This record gives sequence, C-alpha cells and structure tokens, in this order.
Amino acid sequence: MFDRTTDPTPLALGGVALAADPDGALVWPDRRVVVVADLHLEKGSRHAARGTLLPPYDTRATLDRLAAVLDRHRPTQVICLGDSFDDRRAAERLGADDGARLRWLTARHDWVWVAGNHDPAPPLAWGGRAVEAITLGPLSFRHDPAPHDAAAAVGTDGAEVAGHLHPVATVVTRARKIRGRCFATDGQRLILPAFGTYTGGLDVFDPAVRALLGPEFTVHLIARGRIHAVPRRGLAAPR
Repeated sequence: MFDRTTDPTPLALGGVALAADPDGALVWPDRRVVVVADLHLEKGSRHAARGTLLPPYDTRATLDRLAAVLDRHRPTQVICLGDSFDDRRAAERLGADDGARLRWLTARHDWVWVAGNHDPAPPLAWGGRAVEAITLGPLSFRHDPAPHDAAAAVGTDGAEVAGHLHPVATVVTRARKIRGRCFATDGQRLILPAFGTYTGGLDVFDPAVRALLGPEFTVHLIARGRIHAVPRRGLAAPR
C-alpha cells in the first residue's frame, strides 16, 4: 500500500519538481527555497495564560527542527506560510534565547513571513520581511488557500501552495492504523502540514479540505521519519 521513498521524497506541483521533507517542510531544490507552514510559536505560553498547562518548550522544539531542516537543505530563501506566531502577542512572550535563535536563522536567509490569520502583521523584531502572499515563477504561496472552486484547476495563473488547514490522513494496514501529518495535493494545489510542535490536524476528508482538492488527490504522509505517498483510494475516512 505504501510507496516507501527516501527522504526527502519528490513531489510535483504544476510541473515544478519539489520535494517533501519528513520534518514537514517543502523544498524547491532548483530555486534553493524551503517553505514551512503554521509554526505557531508560543502556543504553549498562550495556553498556559488561560490555565491549560503544557510543557513550555514548543517554540524551542519547533526552532530546533526548523534549524535542522535548513542545515540539511541550505536554502537561500525561507518562506513561512502564515501563523508563524500563535497570536498577536506571541512576540512579547518569546524568550530571549529563542528570540536570539530566531534572529540567527533569519539573518542567514532571505526570510519571508507570509501573513496568517493568527499573525496578520508578523512581528519583524527578529528579521525578515512580511508579505500578504508571494509568487515565484509558476507557484503562488499564501496562508489561506484561495477561496475558489478547486474542481476547476487552481488556474491558468499557475499552481498554489498554502497552509492554514493542518492536514492529516489515516491509512489502515493489516498490522495497524497509521495517522499523521501530511502534504495534500491534486497536482495544482498543495496544502502543507503544520510544522509547529503543538499544532493539531484536520483530516483530508473533512469538507474544509476536500473542497479545495480535485476528485483525485494524493497525500504524502509523514510517519516514523519517512514520507509515504498514498492516493485517495488508499486512505481511510474518519468515522
């Protein structure tokens, strides 16, 4: 059932050769671009302020994974597809060490913060530049997938990469059920998994996700440090 691949695994979108990294990042090797979505930095501290105690290490863990991805792929440009900060005051709660780590990362790349619904005005205290969306060649990058009917191709203007929905998928084998974050694509639109440590997920069969993909789509499921390409027919719908 699984197409087991080495990491990162090739992924085509709108005729462009990309790759899915098993940490949840998208890589565009020819342009030396790495894209991540939904870091949700300081989600733990926001929940703590509301009385839900979570280990306060989510920002550090997320930045550690991000630094490892950038070290592997050595991009010149990094695009963060929105909701990089969990709320408008997350910047105020970011610890000094984590802030220094983030500033160290942004100083070494052309860093782009795409505005999200949690952070419509991403703070720039740690470097980088903020945009509503960005287009590179035939690909457009935005936080919230464009609100048009995906039954028609994303369009003559090229393909789209988006975040926001935190897609997850489930596969049932003879031995076990596997559920995990995934890249979801119909070849013209790609929805990235959430990269943040404390982010939940929305099943690809949820109407909010299905409305954005064509009738046939593939997920690149992240499981045990590997990527597994699974077509729609190989997925289990939630009950």
